[in-house]
Amino acid sequence: MTRTERPTIMVTMGDPAGIGPEIAVKTLLNPEVYERCKPIIIGDVKLLQKTAKQLKEKVRFKTTATPRNVEGEAGTIEVVDLNNVDLETLQIGEISAEAGRASLEYVEKAVEYALHKEVDAVVTAPINKKAISLAGSSHIGHTEFIAALSGVGEPLTMFWVRDAKIFFLTRHLPLKEALNAVTRKRVVDTTITIAEALKGIGVTDPEIAIAALNPHASDGGLVGREEEEELAPAIKEVRKQGIKVYGPIPADSVFHLAVEGRYDAVLSLYHDQGHIAAKTLDFYGTVSVTLGLPFIRTSVDHGTAHEIAGRGIANPTSLDEAIRVAVNLVNTRHVCSNLNE
Repeated sequence: MTRTERPTIMVTMGDPAGIGPEIAVKTLLNPEVYERCKPIIIGDVKLLQKTAKQLKEKVRFKTTATPRNVEGEAGTIEVVDLNNVDLETLQIGEISAEAGRASLEYVEKAVEYALHKEVDAVVTAPINKKAISLAGSSHIGHTEFIAALSGVGEPLTMFWVRDAKIFFLTRHLPLKEALNAVTRKRVVDTTITIAEALKGIGVTDPEIAIAALNPHASDGGLVGREEEEELAPAIKEVRKQGIKVYGPIPADSVFHLAVEGRYDAVLSLYHDQGHIAAKTLDFYGTVSVTLGLPFIRTSVDHGTAHEIAGRGIANPTSLDEAIRVAVNLVNTRHVCSNLNE
């Protein structure tokens, strides 16, 4: 059975003082987006209208109380309007509690819609960690906040870049702490979780590469001991469970091999190891996917760029890619669900 109806994709506007409103308007002006899905923004329609005017774009905005009513007609940007931004006090390009609060409200409401199955996926424009902290959030970022709202303990972050998939053993930890977290048990547990997550998005027999921690994968213990003491035993243990896992493979080559199609996914051991590889390859084409949630969530993989907000020069490519990947995952999940019935 094939999916014929376009999925409904909810796009959060992001930090209203950043580039989120601009890239949202630019992306939804692209008629090709409407060929793939029915997009709808959750944000503040007055700010979106002001943004379109600054971009010198004639845009028809249509507000709706619920995403269930979205029509998905190219040329019209549909909005669930939370009306939570004061245009007179909002300082574009400035970090503030006001902007942080508004951005959290968009995410909170979007998750509510997703949990009630009123949308097929949520795509998030960037929020600012400092701004949401000023607004009183105890969560360091998007993923942690969404996980808490969804009742999920530890969701899995995956970068999707040119069909290569990068996972992370650790993310928002200081490097010293991240290195201490490279343990046999953590690698085993994470790799098993990755294998199951990949199957859930249509990779039936995944092949996973483990990035090495030290230069040249330690050269047999000459440059560090983690490969011999933690990574190699973990790989051996995972293989006993029938999972195809390889490594540890030097980090200066493993990501290139994945892009070439040698592996379905790479486990990066710490934040910058995978981030640098993905963003150097294709900064705007890298999409962050959160797996393990009750719904599909993708995101741009860049920040709020306050320094260029309101100038009309923000690149919307990453948001467009995030929508494309979300649609792909919705359709894949639909096919997998039918095969399992």
